[in-house]
Amino acid sequence: MLQILHIDEHLVAIDKPPGLLVHRTALDAQEQRFALQMLRDQLGRPVWPAHRLDKGTSGLLLFALSGETASLLGQAFESGAMKKRYLALVRGWPTEQGLIDHALARDPERASAGQQLLPARTGWQRLARVEWPLAADARFPSSRYALVEAHPESGRRHQIRRHLKHIAHPIIGDATHGKGPLNRAVAGFLGLQRLWLHGLELRFSHPISGEALCLRAPPGPEWHALRERGDWLVDQPKRSA
Repeated sequence: MLQILHIDEHLVAIDKPPGLLVHRTALDAQEQRFALQMLRDQLGRPVWPAHRLDKGTSGLLLFALSGETASLLGQAFESGAMKKRYLALVRGWPTEQGLIDHALARDPERASAGQQLLPARTGWQRLARVEWPLAADARFPSSRYALVEAHPESGRRHQIRRHLKHIAHPIIGDATHGKGPLNRAVAGFLGLQRLWLHGLELRFSHPISGEALCLRAPPGPEWHALRERGDWLVDQPKRSA
């Protein structure tokens, strides 16, 4: 059964576990479990996905309970009115904060086929850093990792994953945009293989009532266990002027 984080007569938000597809796709034709069908069966009524999370990504996933609400939520995502926060474990120690302004092709698997590049911006804030006694590279006896909070301003496919790779800090466990040997080394060290990306929060105006909503999916126990591995250096949050 899916964990419901919020429900009213117009929309519902769940905490999607990693490894669960949002809906059927030809890219993973063998998969038999989908969040859309599971939620529909759990509620006993049709649901419409307002956005999507990659199969490996955990966290907050929003559905509409009518086609009209789905359209309004889609417009909010498209216009940037939907404020999103994600948590990620990345390779290396990025700077304390920054903004990645790097256009992306609509389909990353066909980026070389002459596609038009679409504007895409992702802000990030470094939360904590650690150095593990993990020889992910044979040249060094240890390696560095960081927890970052990412704030995508647009919604291109794999945007956070592609942008963090662009600045040479790929997300750990990312089989498409990361490094295989590194992912395997970290999975062996932690005893868990997953894409270390989690949808933390959505802030938006309710599409019908106009109420200001802040929906949040706390990180799962594996994220807390992660913080117990090694001596983490915690960054102090920057205050707005």
